[in-house]
Amino acid sequence: MSDVHVPLCFASCSIGTPKHTLHQKIEAIAHAGFQAIELSMPDLLSYATLHFGRDVQEDDYDALCEAGEHLRALVEGHNLTILVLQPFANFEGWPKESRERYEAFKKARGWIRIMSAVGTDMLQVGSSDSPGISSSFEDLAADLRDLADLMAPKGYRIAYENWCWATHAPTWKDVWDIVKLVDRDNIGLCLDTFQTAGGEWGDPTTETGRLPDISEEALNERYQKSLDKLTQTVPKEKIFFLQISDAKKMSPALKAENDKNGLRPRGQWSHDYRPLPHDGGYLPIAPFVKAVLDTGFEGWFSMEVFDGSFSERYGNDLAGYAKKAADANARLINEAVGKGKGKAAV
Repeated sequence: MSDVHVPLCFASCSIGTPKHTLHQKIEAIAHAGFQAIELSMPDLLSYATLHFGRDVQEDDYDALCEAGEHLRALVEGHNLTILVLQPFANFEGWPKESRERYEAFKKARGWIRIMSAVGTDMLQVGSSDSPGISSSFEDLAADLRDLADLMAPKGYRIAYENWCWATHAPTWKDVWDIVKLVDRDNIGLCLDTFQTAGGEWGDPTTETGRLPDISEEALNERYQKSLDKLTQTVPKEKIFFLQISDAKKMSPALKAENDKNGLRPRGQWSHDYRPLPHDGGYLPIAPFVKAVLDTGFEGWFSMEVFDGSFSERYGNDLAGYAKKAADANARLINEAVGKGKGKAAV
């Protein structure tokens, strides 16, 4: 048995289908032994729509905050907390005085209001995949610094995550370099097994499922060097939480082009083909978990999966799926620390 103790979280967007209510998801997550949820904005919108009996828009912050207060009571009634509000996207890097930058900060202020209503102190920000933003890490950091300063009086934090299809910051090292430039205590990293293994090792557009033009041996060596560098350079206190998922090998491979909505191939891969560990994926995620644990990190592990085949594979069995997720997390930790397939202590 592993002696690794980590608190467990489950992203609300990662269980069930649109026909399932947030209340149903929360019940399943709580019964499986998780201690927190990541609150996904689409789930809050759905909850608010049910609460008021009308469509609630994403910028109707008065309604979302009122619904959020009710949701907070519901979550606490199931002995859960809301770890983080997510996903805050396409925020940083817009030109100064642009309409996009104005709208990004307007949205940020609205989301901060929602954070107060639902009772969370952390906002997940994904590295922007928008075209037309600055490639300067100094510029990206300046926007995040302004956001951190906006949130600091309330004691709120930013968990900055690399999205492997991002325009300029797709790797863990990129977002870590940006966080260092921000130089604020209330910004750190959201690390993600898929975002690193799927960006630095995997490729949904190749027949092998791996990055092209490099042997598997050389690829594994390069990937391990990146993981070693993470362990050696990122302080554990700057890792705010770790998201867990795997990815399915695409057969046939995805086309190496954006879809009709402009989403890049790894973004397409991310949205529908990220199962639980040991549930049909193939990425080397256990070495990444080991690298994070080797920093001394003992914080939140959060299941954030996106399995487009959920309905056909699991139907309405939310409770069974949540239990399977907890077991998969334990098995992954034991794999990472070399303890075989026993249950991790959580």
